[in-house]
Amino acid sequence: MTQELHIIGGGMAGSEAAWQAAHMGVQVVIHEMRPTRGTFAHQTDHLAEMVCSNSFRSDDDEQNAVGLLHWEMRAAGGLIMQMADRHALPAGGALAVDRDAFAQAVTETLLALPNVRLDRGEIPDLPQDGQWIIATGPLTSDALGQAISRETGAEALAFFDAIAPIVYFDSIDMSQAWFQSRYDKGETEAEQKAYLNCPMTREQYEAFIDALLAADKTEFHEGESAGYFDGCLPIEVMAERGRETLRHGPMKPVGLTNPHAPERKPYAVVQLRRDNALGTLYNIVGFQTKMKYGAQAAVFKMIPGLENASFARLGGIHRNTFLNSPTLLDDHLRLRSKPHIRFAGQITGVEGYVESAAMGLLAGRLAAAEILGQPASPPPRDTAMGALVHHITGGAEAKSFQPMNVNFGLFPPIDAKGGRRGRRDRYKAYTDRAKAAFMDWLGQRDAA
Repeated sequence: MTQELHIIGGGMAGSEAAWQAAHMGVQVVIHEMRPTRGTFAHQTDHLAEMVCSNSFRSDDDEQNAVGLLHWEMRAAGGLIMQMADRHALPAGGALAVDRDAFAQAVTETLLALPNVRLDRGEIPDLPQDGQWIIATGPLTSDALGQAISRETGAEALAFFDAIAPIVYFDSIDMSQAWFQSRYDKGETEAEQKAYLNCPMTREQYEAFIDALLAADKTEFHEGESAGYFDGCLPIEVMAERGRETLRHGPMKPVGLTNPHAPERKPYAVVQLRRDNALGTLYNIVGFQTKMKYGAQAAVFKMIPGLENASFARLGGIHRNTFLNSPTLLDDHLRLRSKPHIRFAGQITGVEGYVESAAMGLLAGRLAAAEILGQPASPPPRDTAMGALVHHITGGAEAKSFQPMNVNFGLFPPIDAKGGRRGRRDRYKAYTDRAKAAFMDWLGQRDAA
């Protein structure tokens, strides 16, 4: 009888792991606790539901490390990238998706496979036998989190993630707001309508910052350390770092011209990004928040154009648990003390939808190869996936380990061959080298 692969968690990593293993011929069981046990952030029972943002970030596979990761996942036949491309929304040089249509498509496509089964229910303990992947992400249940802590002999590291609010388009005052992608990126009308802009004068900005700093915010429980991942800081934390921080971050006014007052340069601009294909929903870019719900509505309605805004979802904050992977996992993403258990996704210490799905892709392939008795190895460090998995399983300093997005700093340096390269040439050299190495790795696996 063929051994089954069990996957705990049906998010980005779990869904991708299931897809990869199933296509290698393995029987897969996905254990997803929703809707039997819900979370504060999820709103549906779909697999791969996006809760923080609808963006996969840059899709440039020659100048950007996450764009290169997109390329590698496409080359490996990844489900997450297939569905992202199918349900993409105009977003300049980024890859943004219609989140509901995307999650529904992932769910339907995955469950249409004859060797994939979905089991709705919580797994509260570490399994003692079989082949398992734990891909429970930042919202690992308390019971399973405690079981992991007991096994690893230490408290899991943790930081806090925040999610941004979503606004109904028909509640936005378009006599103040306007459509424009920054620096007019995108040539089509749809691309120009990917972003909405709400301008602020200096007086409006200062009043907004005052209200933001004074607003009621979520308090942490005793003993919790309020650490944040820098790529997903709540706007209140950014504002606390200096009154001009937001104006040089998500509210920067550059690359935009207000058609309602072209002669007047905004002091700050709040951008909203299209969140679904219908264009009925827009999320406020970079506005992750820990404000309480009542305070959010009051503060965000101070933004010109959002005075009468109706919110499809308000922002929120949640604890994000992750392993000290450099000490606990081997380079096949196996728990050293229980090698029949692999980990994948954000719980391994990667940050971002794409990075999480990439670790799911690797975990699924490596687990399936082990079940099938096939030789397998992680991709070489020259690749985006290889650089990322090497970082989290041994390349990072264990004492200061924190969640990491993929970036070219994780790659082995490029030989300058007698002269200094400009940044564009250097990044192109990284991506050219990575693509060749990744295709070699895929060929070796396919030939096995």
